[in-house]
Amino acid sequence: MIDVWLVEDNATFRSTVARAIDRSGDLRCTQQLASCEAALQALEHGEAAPQVVLLDLGLPGMGGLAGLPLLNEAARDVRVVVLTAFDDHDRVFRALCAGAAGYLLKTASMEEIGDAIRETMRGGAPMNPRIARRVLDLFSRFSPPTRDYHLTPREREILQLMVGGLGKKEIAQRLSVSYHTVDTHVRKVYEKLHVTTRQAAVAKAQKEGVV
Repeated sequence: MIDVWLVEDNATFRSTVARAIDRSGDLRCTQQLASCEAALQALEHGEAAPQVVLLDLGLPGMGGLAGLPLLNEAARDVRVVVLTAFDDHDRVFRALCAGAAGYLLKTASMEEIGDAIRETMRGGAPMNPRIARRVLDLFSRFSPPTRDYHLTPREREILQLMVGGLGKKEIAQRLSVSYHTVDTHVRKVYEKLHVTTRQAAVAKAQKEGVV
């Protein structure tokens, strides 16, 4: 059985979701709570932590966005899945940054909610298709641009070969130039990337998409 807590201030919606969870056969709603404060207090008083928390964002008092990291901190192994009516970029982004394991809209069916809980326990990150689309948009919007270190074409070529695992002698043979020439270019690459070792240069090139 997968133990689930439901943190939702709308009593009607809360009872509907809780009943659906309990009827699923492999899930059980062990706590229905109307606020983040109540959930945190229950954990502080020694209540057994659930495996999954379904968390609304528009809660009275402490909102879900503020409570999410506190729940993760209070119960290290808990997986918090947001279940909310909000689908704007800001809330989605902030919830994921705060450690949400998934993000569902309240328009999801009871079956979809149950499937999302199971997917979370398998290590997945369940999201409504609409939210998944927003997440992809966020990645494209917030991904940092590739930095320009003003490498020359030859320096970029040599760095690419370094990333490919070739040493200076092998690079010299590949490019039909002297070892000294390659060594000079490598030193320039280090200088422009602000690194002092081959490993650091390769790691930076891969991390920042330099080549």
